[in-house]
Amino acid sequence: MKRTVWAKFGLMLIPALLALHMNTAEATRLKDMASVSGVRDNQLVGYGLVVGLAGTGEKNNKFSEQSFRSMLNNFGIKMDDGDTPKIKDVAPVAIHATLPPFAKRGQTIDVTVSAIGEASSLRGGTLLQTMLKGVDGNVYAIAQGSLVVGGLGVEGADGSRVTVNTPTVGRIANGAIVEREVPNSFLTSDSIVFNLNRPDFTSAKNLAQTINNFYGDGSAIAEDAVSVRVSAPRDPARRVEFLASLENLEVSQGEDLAKIVVNSRTGTIVIGSNVKLKPVAVTHGGLTVTVSEDPQVSQPNSFSNGQTAVVPNSTINIEEKKGSMFKLDTGATLDDLVRAVNQVGLAPGDLMSVLEALDKAGAIEGRLEVI
Repeated sequence: MKRTVWAKFGLMLIPALLALHMNTAEATRLKDMASVSGVRDNQLVGYGLVVGLAGTGEKNNKFSEQSFRSMLNNFGIKMDDGDTPKIKDVAPVAIHATLPPFAKRGQTIDVTVSAIGEASSLRGGTLLQTMLKGVDGNVYAIAQGSLVVGGLGVEGADGSRVTVNTPTVGRIANGAIVEREVPNSFLTSDSIVFNLNRPDFTSAKNLAQTINNFYGDGSAIAEDAVSVRVSAPRDPARRVEFLASLENLEVSQGEDLAKIVVNSRTGTIVIGSNVKLKPVAVTHGGLTVTVSEDPQVSQPNSFSNGQTAVVPNSTINIEEKKGSMFKLDTGATLDDLVRAVNQVGLAPGDLMSVLEALDKAGAIEGRLEVI
């Protein structure tokens, strides 16, 4: 596939080819274009306390005090109701992690720790043992360890403050131990379902046909634009071997939709190679109006009892650029548009206006998306 990108550098319009155009459909490995149904990540979340902070922790409030009391109760320490703990070295935090598929008990996963109160920094802190739960409410991992914080926050006595990155978010590599395995349907049926990363009927048909050519007719069926069902052995060892041979098959993907994507914030424009234009003539011209202010001071004569005054002085300059026109014939391609744009010298912002006008005029054989 061939795409062209315009990026805004001053008033320059720079075309860059991202990929070479291929006359035939591009072949992609199955593992790069689809995923196995049921083999997925799972999100975990928990609430805990980070201790050992150098005075950058939570301020005294009912929320943080209740968390601190609950922590002490877990260790068999009971505080009197009238006692108010000083917890500037402690911070309540939210912990989240991603549990990969087939994770086994005893394996470790990374966790991210984020302050949820008024703590100014988690640098130097240690997360106490925290349970991480899934959406079903079950505990799947236990997290604990010292945080690595990439941010930095410094505050002076006069109230001045410098913050680099985000010091209230830290990470613990291999900071959680898996305690429960997530059941999946990988071995519970007589088939495996591949879900395409990008829905496309042509890609689904080609995937089923490639598998049938390799393993025999009837081995795979395309159920819709996303899912392809493949008959697979029930034995775990044979199924793993079967899937390993499947995921390395090269499949011809269907061509992308004829699409133009415009990023209105950055001025970036991506045009797919299948985009074509109907016969059209485009004219472009510009009118620049510049208003400059040069206030003048009016000084009264001596002994006139007058007052000094500022008199406004405005200058208006109008500059009209010479209009340019280019014509595109029937079936004009991406290369024709790039060549015409470079000849006229359109800036990215002007090109976006031209594309929107062409789309409204029905001259684009494709879809224009503005993000």
